[in-house]
Formats: sequence, C-alpha cells, structure tokens
Amino acid sequence: MVDANQGDHFHALGMVFTAVERGFATMELPYSEAIVGNPDTGVVHGGAITALLDTCCGFAANAALDELGLCPTLDLRIDYMGVAIPGRKIYAEARVYRSTRHVIFCRGKAYQDDPDKPVAFCVANFARLDPEVVKKLSAQIVPFLDAVEDPS
Repeated sequence: MVDANQGDHFHALGMVFTAVERGFATMELPYSEAIVGNPDTGVVHGGAITALLDTCCGFAANAALDELGLCPTLDLRIDYMGVAIPGRKIYAEARVYRSTRHVIFCRGKAYQDDPDKPVAFCVANFARLDPEVVKKLSAQIVPFLDAVEDPS
C-alpha cells in the first residue's frame, strides 16, 4: 500500500493506493466524517467517489505508459448505481481498455463489499503527453513549486 503526501487531495480524502499492474490499478477510500455528504444519514459525498475513481483511473493510465509521465484527465463520466453504505470502506479498480498515440481510455468501478454490486461505474479518457513535453513542463513547474514551498 502507498500512502499519500500531506496536503494533497489524495491525503485529505484518505485514499490508499493498493495495487498496480500494467494498465490496471486498485485503491481504497476508508469511511470518515470528512467524506460525508449528508450528515443526517452519513452517506458519502459523490465528489469523494468521483475523486477516487478519477485518481484510480489516472494511476492505471500512467501504468500503461512505457515510462512515467503526465496523463491529465480529458473526460470523466460517472454513473452512480446506488448509495454507498455509511461506515464501510469503498474500493476502486480501473483498467485501461485502449491506448492510442494521444489518448488513454479507462473503465473503472467503485464498490464496497461485493465487486459485482458496484456503487458507481466510470469511463475516463486521459491525454497521453509526449515525454519531451513532460520534460519541458517539469522544467517549468518544478522551480515554481520549489518557490511556493520555500517563499524565502
């Protein structure tokens, strides 16, 4: 399992990365008060499930590349099948089903106790950036991030 860095949405929501293979990833989202959308019922907010599926699909998309790169989300569709049961962990799995020169296509699902009874399905498309573009972007972004972290 991989834990997140403090300060990002991954950590804020409590997501845990559990497995990766070529073009496939799994994650978990433990139940917590921080992800509750309706305090009266304890039901998890749909945005937390959306973030889980987008992140899991993004890991799968990156795992389909020959070398680590950037795969920004181009399109994400979530179909909610039902409400997640309060108090229970949510699992996600995502798989790349097609990869072209410019776009990586993924499908994913979120479920609780039974993978055959999903809480939500998703279809996601990710940009496949050229490694040279990634290097140029990194060269521009890293100094900016360093300055933000250390404003002195």
